[in-house]
Amino acid sequence: MKDNWAEKTRAHLHTYAESVGNLLVETFHYMALFVIGGITAWAAVLTVLEMLGKGAASIDDILLLFIYLELGAMVGIYFKTNHMPVRFLIYVAITALTRLMISDISHHHRPDMGVVYVSGAILLLAFSVLVVRYASANFPAVKPSIKQQPIAGESHEGIEPN
Repeated sequence: MKDNWAEKTRAHLHTYAESVGNLLVETFHYMALFVIGGITAWAAVLTVLEMLGKGAASIDDILLLFIYLELGAMVGIYFKTNHMPVRFLIYVAITALTRLMISDISHHHRPDMGVVYVSGAILLLAFSVLVVRYASANFPAVKPSIKQQPIAGESHEGIEPN
């Protein structure tokens, strides 16, 4: 009889501790997403104000705004789906490298091997986007539990009508 009471108490304690742990993790998760999103928005606003203060926008500034846009979209997608969109990280890297290359060429006015290296890195990242997209399309992480039958006369996701 005492074993039964002890086992029920242990199971109840385990369930309670797991619930509290999940609550704390999810609370931290959402707070961190709001902080990252807020800081991204704040940085974008400061960049826009700086451009307005200068009275002009350089290509560096515009590409920086694209980086902020991609980071904001990444936070939004992660907030909605709880999945980190790896492609967006690669897009941010491509934009950052493009910004670096344009800035380097516009400030130093001399093309050298650094431009070739950065271009190669951008090409490699673009290829990695292709690989990630191909892999996610052909090998999805979550497989549908129920195979959908096509509606009469329609074709869905590569399933041809009979």
